[in-house]
Amino acid sequence: MDPQRHQRITEIFLQACELPEEERSGFLDEACAGDQALREAVEALLEHDKAVHTSMEQAEDAARSSAAAHGATSPFDPEAILRPTPDPERIGPYRILEKLGSGGMGVVYLAEQREPVRRRVALKVIRAGLGSREAVVRFEAERQALALMDHPNIAKVFDAGVAEDGRPYFVMEHIPGEPITRHCQRLALPLNERLDLFLQVCDAVQHAHQK
Repeated sequence: MDPQRHQRITEIFLQACELPEEERSGFLDEACAGDQALREAVEALLEHDKAVHTSMEQAEDAARSSAAAHGATSPFDPEAILRPTPDPERIGPYRILEKLGSGGMGVVYLAEQREPVRRRVALKVIRAGLGSREAVVRFEAERQALALMDHPNIAKVFDAGVAEDGRPYFVMEHIPGEPITRHCQRLALPLNERLDLFLQVCDAVQHAHQK
């Protein structure tokens, strides 16, 4: 996705979030100025934002109920669900097997899907503590950008959802492998074969930038 396009989507989304739902349609008419693709991208973020906040409210309600059932007297802290927690055993319908890596935005796990097919997948969930709308927007934009890609050297997106604690996640194709530099060193690839691999990577990057 073009950086300027992404910035425009983010700006309109954040402005729309400040409006009552009944005023958003008219605002989008003006802000998107007939650009249907732009409007659909913003509306998708608004729907996702609504789902995330609904799930977070449900998580808060469940925590309050659990605390009350166990006789807790301290006030409920709604930001507790955003604090760093140990690696989960499950996220949505996916069983977490191990942590593959993490970055500034999210954490990636190797997970197991059992229905409708049994397979191993890579699941990326937004980091605990990144509960702002801006963070959710960037995370959702990444998922949408990946979903638009169709390239043999780019992992496919299979699914997306919201975890029980309200954090959004998406599920990708898991392709076992090793860093390209280690691969080249292990096989002692000659320069021409290394350049061929490099060109394949460049082709995938070009495809990504076109989206």
